[in-house]
Amino acid sequence: MNSAYIERRRMEEVLHRHGFRFQKKYGQNFLVDPGIPEAIVEAAGVGEDDTVLEIGPGMGTMTVPLAKRAKKVIAVEIDDHLIPVLEEELERYNNVEIIRNDIMKMSLDDIFPKDTEKGAKRIVANLPYYITTPILMKLLESGMDYTSITVMVQREVAERMTASPGTKSYGALTLAVSYYTNPRIDFTIEPDSFFPPPKVDSTVITLTKHANPPVEVDDEKLLFDLIRASFNQRRKTLVNGISHGMNLGLSKDEISEILVSLGHSPTVRGEALSLEQFAEIAQRLAAYHKLGANTFDPDIIR
Repeated sequence: MNSAYIERRRMEEVLHRHGFRFQKKYGQNFLVDPGIPEAIVEAAGVGEDDTVLEIGPGMGTMTVPLAKRAKKVIAVEIDDHLIPVLEEELERYNNVEIIRNDIMKMSLDDIFPKDTEKGAKRIVANLPYYITTPILMKLLESGMDYTSITVMVQREVAERMTASPGTKSYGALTLAVSYYTNPRIDFTIEPDSFFPPPKVDSTVITLTKHANPPVEVDDEKLLFDLIRASFNQRRKTLVNGISHGMNLGLSKDEISEILVSLGHSPTVRGEALSLEQFAEIAQRLAAYHKLGANTFDPDIIR
């Protein structure tokens, strides 16, 4: 018998004892290969002075190796039926705080202690595939103080996070990830490493937070409004995306003039533009916006 089979049988016995039933709405898939949680914690670079936020601990498969390495682990679990399971699995560790809550409904500002003199603040998670992007965007845009995010996601999502302009996978998530962090794909996990096995391959990816974003913009919200507008309907040109998705009071001709002034075709689509190019366009739009709606001045774009 291999170690994954033995761990699966142990999990089944524990879950049966607690009367636990899988809930499809939570996208629950527990790791049964004992080597993988250790590899994820290693990829995350967790050290003895670190504080770790774990989202979706499940049965505590990854919480245990985190607790062995970190100073403190804050484990947020949405399914209250798993809380007694977690308490049993983690009873030997006094450095784990279990929180029964939905991470999407939590304020993240006070998750990490503000007075930590040393040690990194890391986020580690096996994210439910049905809600991966909303959770990632909340973490990225929250402004919370963290050092890195190491997550296990569907392989296609990892490809989106690291895509290049002009490719099918490139989109708003790619740009958000590159604006806030430096992404690194660590390794891929096959479905038979989980119980129950998902229908897709999974990838572990680490996002290391930038000290400062790689581009400078005067209005960060406007930048991401621009990015979202350009990808809401990928078939639309950027001119149409801005015209229909942003309330700037600019005509399509005026938007085209701004794009042409920056060396772009008036028919350019968002998927062809880099983060740096989006930032340039956002700066021009912000310069216009300062003048107020319906006061377009061609001198802004020269």
